[in-house]
Amino acid sequence: MSSDRTDDPFPEPFELEITDSLDLHAFSPKDVKAVTIAYLEEAFKKGFRVVRLIHGKGIGVQREIVRSVLSETNFVRKFKSGDEFSGGWGATIAELDVG
Repeated sequence: MSSDRTDDPFPEPFELEITDSLDLHAFSPKDVKAVTIAYLEEAFKKGFRVVRLIHGKGIGVQREIVRSVLSETNFVRKFKSGDEFSGGWGATIAELDVG
């Protein structure tokens, strides 16, 4: 078995700009949990107090993954669905502790 990962679209690490919003549509569903964890850690380090995770409406699989990560993250104070101006139930708004 070869260690060559020819199926990996990003064989080299890359850096994303961390803002107060992350659209998870850009990521493969299998990567949503890891991306959410990494994003929250960086957003917390940068001092964001509120972040928005856009997971889409669909059947709720990605929403449940996101909310599972949020509920297991010790610096997340609370979270809720977005309001009508921030994505509705296709996005989750999380309030973070101050770092």
